[in-house]
Amino acid sequence: MTTQSLAEYRLGPVDEIPVGEARAYAVGGEMVAVFRLRDGGLRAVSAVCPHAGGPLADGLADQRVVVCPLHQHAFDLRTGCSTTGAPPITVYPVRVDDDNTIIISGGLP
Repeated sequence: MTTQSLAEYRLGPVDEIPVGEARAYAVGGEMVAVFRLRDGGLRAVSAVCPHAGGPLADGLADQRVVVCPLHQHAFDLRTGCSTTGAPPITVYPVRVDDDNTIIISGGLP
């Protein structure tokens, strides 16, 4: 698992992401996928599958795992570890502020 925390980035209103879906954001030269879970929680991870560059924000996700739409590699949304043998993805701390704006922090440029 790779977890980083340095700068904070305001991404936009949480309501832009329907419950049970994700959106990809360009943040400091990196692509970050933010998942809005069915329980209302958020998870933020690298948006690019390390196996073949698949768009993880377009993958199927549940409360704990996202599956890449290209080759079905699965990643734990809390740890970034692959459950199918791919290299891990980066996990970013994410929260919603008082204005309902998504904020992530991480070692992004």
